[in-house]
Amino acid sequence: MRLKHLLASLLAPVAALADGPGSAARRLWAHARLRQALGPCVHPSVVAEGCPELHGTRRVMLGRNLYLYPGQYWETRGTGTVSIGNDVVLSRGVHLAAHASIEIGSGSMIGEYTSIRDAGHGLGTTCLRRAPQQGRPIRIGREVWIGRGVTVLAGVQIGDGAVVGANAVVTHDVPPGYVVAGVPARIIGDTAAREAA
Repeated sequence: MRLKHLLASLLAPVAALADGPGSAARRLWAHARLRQALGPCVHPSVVAEGCPELHGTRRVMLGRNLYLYPGQYWETRGTGTVSIGNDVVLSRGVHLAAHASIEIGSGSMIGEYTSIRDAGHGLGTTCLRRAPQQGRPIRIGREVWIGRGVTVLAGVQIGDGAVVGANAVVTHDVPPGYVVAGVPARIIGDTAAREAA
């Protein structure tokens, strides 16, 4: 117990440096941890407000100029990969789980607490936890805007420039430039009409 108190008092000044909002020290620490976990694929231009929680094989490829908010959860299993393009923003609490592949195109923005999972548990087994998971790739195009709390399911492709409304559940492909919302997500417009208004 005394050792714990001693360490806490010694580390308190360092912790104070990392506590302020937008702290450069916190970002530097998160970037260093991410680079240690993923290797040279972490470009110096990546801004990490917190190091993602990483699980599985860590087959993750990162582009440049990413902005990663705290609370990320990234998981890759088997041959699954996650590929994130340049200039992507992943907001707080984004979950990425890949058994096949998840690809996020350049310039896309993913809202808080969005879940993108390319596999689900199989049904018809006696133990759901041990059920095999069959991954189907997810591809999110360039300049896609995904709102807060969205769920993107296995096998979905979201076209370039599409918009997904908050809390939508995307079960089918979204054509480029279209706006979808709802559970399940349905087309409610297109971005060209929105820009013309």
